[in-house]
Amino acid sequence: MSRKKHRVMRYQIAFQSPLTENACGNSISIMDRIFFHVDMDAFFASVEQIDNPSLAGKPVIVGAAPGRRGVVSTCSYEARAFGVHSAMPISQAVRLCPQGVFLPVRMKRYAEVSARIMSILSSYTPDVLQLSIDEAMLDMTGTEKLWGAPEACAMHMKRMIRDTTGLTISIGASANRYVAKIASGISKPDGFLWIKPGSEREFLRSLPLEKLWGAGEKTRERLKARGLTSIAAMQDAPIALLMSIFGTSGGRFLAMASQGQDPGVFTRDDENKSISTERTFEADIVDKNVLSDEFRMLADELSFRLWDKKLHAGCVGIKLKFADFSSLTRQKSLAIPASSAETIYQEALHLFEAHWVSGKALRLIGIFLTSLVPENHCETSLFQEEPRKSALAEQIVHELQKSGKGNLVRGTQLHRKR
Repeated sequence: MSRKKHRVMRYQIAFQSPLTENACGNSISIMDRIFFHVDMDAFFASVEQIDNPSLAGKPVIVGAAPGRRGVVSTCSYEARAFGVHSAMPISQAVRLCPQGVFLPVRMKRYAEVSARIMSILSSYTPDVLQLSIDEAMLDMTGTEKLWGAPEACAMHMKRMIRDTTGLTISIGASANRYVAKIASGISKPDGFLWIKPGSEREFLRSLPLEKLWGAGEKTRERLKARGLTSIAAMQDAPIALLMSIFGTSGGRFLAMASQGQDPGVFTRDDENKSISTERTFEADIVDKNVLSDEFRMLADELSFRLWDKKLHAGCVGIKLKFADFSSLTRQKSLAIPASSAETIYQEALHLFEAHWVSGKALRLIGIFLTSLVPENHCETSLFQEEPRKSALAEQIVHELQKSGKGNLVRGTQLHRKR
């Protein structure tokens, strides 16, 4: 058995328990539920390496150009060996890895590949919740007769995506979405980790504090200052202590998360018929220019998804999560439903500028679109000529990307010195 296989298998704890309790003391059934969290490995960089085989094995860094303000969006595992990671200032990445291959973000291309992968995932279950351009949550409950046990299904899924796109994915499986998310991260790259029902708490107890998803660096510092230096220590602490440090909502979230229970961060809202995407930073961000660039990439991704589904959005919203665990959502209805990346970006940016306190650190940003309608149901206006031209240009780019006849990037993302 290989070293990697052994590392994964040691977490596949066999005992089961039909019931567990959440942080509110309510008993919940965990039998017969199975969720997959699918995460694409170093996605942007991997797409670049597939499109240009000469980049294979090289430290590829996708993001802002050297000499300009901005951050790393994604980097290959070869670059990570030098200490480079996403959301790192590009200037620091250059210092750590001067021999790196620095490439601009090609969001349209990544979105096209993402759409192909999401289509493949939808062939395994109708319940696919796309969380971002490179990850999705799948409810695999009841699919065992079609695809077999979780491990057999995951291996089939991984082979299908590799054979179709050349890319690798990592899959975490669990009876709840939150633990599945953590499991996929631990199995990276190109791994699979199944946390069997009833073993969630013990699994979390074996991990370092840094593996607790949702607990950023500032949160971990506050935990350690109160003597909670491990997930095991958090599990043994009374929930009242966590609430005294982080408030009611923050303390409850951390209590449930540390116990291996689902605090409800990955949910589907079918009634709103919405699509969304978000970005969690490895380090808190306070630079407005960097945040603005991140919003533009999120808008590009969502625009591609709207074009692909032939939809327009009647409402644009933003989600902000701060370093102190507080969060904020705001939204605005559009006079005319739109699918243009520029429209989505401008509306999201206006909401952000109106509700963000300058200098307040952010650990997550997101954009969500609601009131979705088919594009042939949308009215046009003589007073919308410029937005309509912009949307037409974006549609042409989208079709070129989808057909494989062109790879275009924004002029602002080209490599040039400031």
